[in-house]
Amino acid sequence: MEHEVVSREAWLEARRALVAKEKAHMRLNDQLNAERRALPWLKIDKDYQFDSPTGKLSLSDLFDGRSQLFVKHYMLGPGQQHHCVGCALEVDHVEGTLVHLQNHDLSYVAIARAPIEEIEALRKRMGWRFPFVSSYHSDFNYDFNVSYTPEQVQAKKASYNFRDIDPPMEDLSGDSVFYKNEKGEIFLTYAAFGRGCELFLGIYPFLDVSPKGRAEHGPHHALGDWVRPHDKYGKQGTVEPTGRYHDEGCGCSMHKR
Repeated sequence: MEHEVVSREAWLEARRALVAKEKAHMRLNDQLNAERRALPWLKIDKDYQFDSPTGKLSLSDLFDGRSQLFVKHYMLGPGQQHHCVGCALEVDHVEGTLVHLQNHDLSYVAIARAPIEEIEALRKRMGWRFPFVSSYHSDFNYDFNVSYTPEQVQAKKASYNFRDIDPPMEDLSGDSVFYKNEKGEIFLTYAAFGRGCELFLGIYPFLDVSPKGRAEHGPHHALGDWVRPHDKYGKQGTVEPTGRYHDEGCGCSMHKR
């Protein structure tokens, strides 16, 4: 890997010039974050029910006594054997920060459309300890535009990331933030999809300041070029364009095309 090599004095001069740009970027980011928090809110009146390992939970229950709730819309549909590498990477970041989030009045939960039995099998395999519930018997995923009916997929028309799309599959990913006031009223305050979810991928800042950067130069030009479920590195598996991981020689229809 070739790169310009200079004296310490020249390096410091270049670094100081970049510091000025970094500080300007930081101030702009502070302003953007303030504008995110200043977004108008959307009141949620529908009674959503979720399946958990301990029974039924409402959307209000997911706040777990706190006033703020972060929801990870995990891309996992019923019977899906190949889960999303991007979703897995994102939730992997939560383990060490969960206690800090909870002590800052913010609860965290992942929600997927798969039945709770399938979610629990994945959660235990991956060693995840954060709450992970199922919307299998709920309209939640559909109402928040991260899951689509077979009819929508066939019609090639649905809504995702605040625009109309041709949905590539029945389940996609995203993140939503909710607030519950003292009256128990619930509001949607923020949502992000697609690359907007990179806000919550703490690995990227490490890669972005490293010489090789993100190195996403493969067929997808995205994290699917390199990310694997943390128990699958070195296993010679593949990732399809949708982000789903496949074990080597798994024999599914993807490998028979």
